Amino acid sequence: MWEFPRTRYADCNGSEASEETEIAVNIGGVKHILYGDVLKQYPESRLAELVNRAMDSTQEDLCALCDDYDDSKREFYFDRDPEAFKCILELYNHGEIHIKRGICPMRFMREMDFWGIDAEYLDECCISSLNEVQIELEEIAEKVKNILDDLEDDATLTRAQRCQVFLLKLMDKPESSLAARIIAVASFAFILLSSVVLCIGTIPELQVKDGKGNLMEHPILESIETACIIWFTLEYILRFVSSSNKLCFVFSFMNIVDFLAIVPFYVVLILGAAEMELASVQQAVQALRILRIARIFKLVRHSSGLQALAVALKKSMKQLSLMFTYMSVGIFLFSALEYTMEESHPETMFTSIPQSFWWAIIAMTTVGYGDIYPKTTLGKCNAAASFLCGIVAIALPVHLIINNFVIVYNKQRALEKTAKHEIELMALRVKEEAQERPEAAKMPSQASVVNSSVWDSAGAST
Repeated sequence: MWEFPRTRYADCNGSEASEETEIAVNIGGVKHILYGDVLKQYPESRLAELVNRAMDSTQEDLCALCDDYDDSKREFYFDRDPEAFKCILELYNHGEIHIKRGICPMRFMREMDFWGIDAEYLDECCISSLNEVQIELEEIAEKVKNILDDLEDDATLTRAQRCQVFLLKLMDKPESSLAARIIAVASFAFILLSSVVLCIGTIPELQVKDGKGNLMEHPILESIETACIIWFTLEYILRFVSSSNKLCFVFSFMNIVDFLAIVPFYVVLILGAAEMELASVQQAVQALRILRIARIFKLVRHSSGLQALAVALKKSMKQLSLMFTYMSVGIFLFSALEYTMEESHPETMFTSIPQSFWWAIIAMTTVGYGDIYPKTTLGKCNAAASFLCGIVAIALPVHLIINNFVIVYNKQRALEKTAKHEIELMALRVKEEAQERPEAAKMPSQASVVNSSVWDSAGAST
């Protein structure tokens, strides 16, 4: 049996006395004196179990709950994080836990598991930050799994499936091989070249006249355009063949952009071969030619910065909608006021409130084309107020949008670096295990192994 110090307490009249068990714990070199009644508030915790076993357990039983025990000092030793333990003690004192700044959330969750504390006692703010870290780790695990899948060959796949996987890596994963990287660079070059040709083709000096005297693109530019379309078409077909889910591929946003980039060429080619002379057909041809500008959006597929911008704008929809709401209210208000103030002027340019909307838009956005402007003193004062309100309405959410972009971009870069670092760590572990056990030299590739490795590294590297 083990005896622990007991503190006697008396009530205010001194008529009754009670004893309370004290235990001394040393957490990473920091000593704490804890009281049994406080620890027993949470009976499922390790400290409460330690108090319950204090009176009727052997040394072996007590040492099973701690790393070491000093009989002379009656002190339990735990090789745990002392800063994290201070946060754990907040539960016994205040009924909730806050994760201090600088402590890794995932490592803190390990500490809570060790001390037998449930995650439901975390404060709401800490739970949200913990969820963010868990999402990031899941993204890292997914990236690691994809990289490992690229490095491995599944022997169970048929020849057709192997060809499909090969095409998928070749067209959609530039980091998988040198050939895939060359194709990605070539695709990027063709996108830029086709965009340049689209712009240069509209210069009158570089256009030629057909037999009817109508201006048309130079034959050299048309040849370059045809070569680009052939490349885009071949790329689209190969990516469609390599896709495992054809329906999702067709309705994907980026694939719709790719389709719109090539379909106008073939429609114009068919209409031109049919020699249709109707005015409506000619207008349709011109409209389809305008759709060629959609190919500039293909750059998003090859630019991580543009992808980060798209994600940042998506996350900033609340701020953007708020800005558009402010602008809409301001446009309606100032256009109505401007029409009322300028209506009586003999040379007024504001003939109606809807016509004044255009003036309010260019005024609040501080563009000021000068095609329409106030002529009365009150109208000019109203215009000055619209300038100031427009600047404030636009400037307020801009900082939040920029901040979202910086966060998304930095997170994207950090995830890529962390995934590569995790691959290096896994390769190093496999190499060390192979030296100890030659039969265990095969690199793990299952998703469960990847997730456990990433979560273990998250706690160990912090």
